[in-house]
Amino acid sequence: MNTNRIKNFIKYSSLNTLGMIGISFYILADTYFVSAGMGTDGLAALNIAIPVYSFIHGSGLMIGMGAATRYSLQKSASNREDSNRTFTCAVYLGALFACIFVICSFFFAGNIAQVLGAQGAVNEMTEIYMKVILLFSPAFILNNILLCFVRNDGSPHLSMTAMIAGSLSNIVLDWVFIFPCKMGIFGAAFATGIAPVISMAILSVHFIKKRNGFSFFLCKPSGHIFGSIISCGIPSLVTELSSGIVIIIFNIIILKLSGNVGVAAYGVIANISLVIMAVFTGMAQGIQPIVSLSYGMKKYDETNAYLRYAVITVLVLSAIIYAVVYFMATPITSVFNGENDVMLQSIAEKGLKLYFIACPFAGFNIVISIFLSSTHHRVPAQIISLMRGFLIIIPMAFLLSHFLGINGIWITFPATEALVCLFAVIFTALMFRQINKKQALD
Repeated sequence: MNTNRIKNFIKYSSLNTLGMIGISFYILADTYFVSAGMGTDGLAALNIAIPVYSFIHGSGLMIGMGAATRYSLQKSASNREDSNRTFTCAVYLGALFACIFVICSFFFAGNIAQVLGAQGAVNEMTEIYMKVILLFSPAFILNNILLCFVRNDGSPHLSMTAMIAGSLSNIVLDWVFIFPCKMGIFGAAFATGIAPVISMAILSVHFIKKRNGFSFFLCKPSGHIFGSIISCGIPSLVTELSSGIVIIIFNIIILKLSGNVGVAAYGVIANISLVIMAVFTGMAQGIQPIVSLSYGMKKYDETNAYLRYAVITVLVLSAIIYAVVYFMATPITSVFNGENDVMLQSIAEKGLKLYFIACPFAGFNIVISIFLSSTHHRVPAQIISLMRGFLIIIPMAFLLSHFLGINGIWITFPATEALVCLFAVIFTALMFRQINKKQALD
């Protein structure tokens, strides 16, 4: 067993996982403080608005992960000029997406809230939260780009520190704005928006101390580079975007089955899911730099070893996570049930136990999709992401909820991930066969 490989895996995966958990606490902190300060309506409004945050965050990750993967391969070839051009184009692309989101904030926030299912008093709170989050989209996107590049530039510790510092500031400011300042849902959104600004202030150390192997310079936008970045980053976007799409579809179905209380109960499950999925996403994204580097240098045994470590870790973590969720379902739900709503408590407890059966399958699928993307097997990576994010889970939700009601919604997630897992195994086997052929030719 190669100790250097294990050390590299632990270093990159653990640091990025901790950082991603920190980022996911943006929304979890909002959930707790909003439920305590604004009750069931506030919790429902937050849950309806989450998909917009997921889309902004996913867009930043798509650009950051896609460009950082390209940067890692260029770094192994010591190509500084191309590295700088990749970073610059990533910033250009981020600015384009940010402009679209800001325009939506000014002109379409109310329409988006209504389309997502906000009604009555919930509609006003949803619109306020959404407007603020969209206005801060440039900070969210640029922060994700910088986090990915700094991590891939040999500073995973700084990247983790920035993510956790941003999250902690969000938690503190949530309390300050919602309770002492009595700013309501606006305060929750404002606290979340400030977090990436603090994160970027910490990341600036990488540039101040001149540790950066990349830099921004004025150059013409390149359609080819834009395409390459988006292609490599699609799995990261779909992973985040799918959670938003799923929340929208589930909210619509649950609203018909159980009303706003059901949506609030799902809000508890969805927000806990963001944290749990962040564990798997963080580990998968964390090993991306070392996977891309080893694959680029044709060290295939090393590449395979990193995947093996990741899969074993996912299975162990899944067992621990599900045990905690299963046996702690009552106290977990109670934390977010400030009004002691009996119906909310009952729906959320049962939902937690069914929904998170998906943990080992979802973790495996996330790791495989990002691993395939990191080794430039983009098409199978995109297929896995699209199947788990849209193609299977959406029709499955309508089908199972029709026959099983609210329980069908909770079973949809594990059923989808288990089915996609079969395809992920097939794609991985095909990739290994391709690698073996390359080794035989070399």
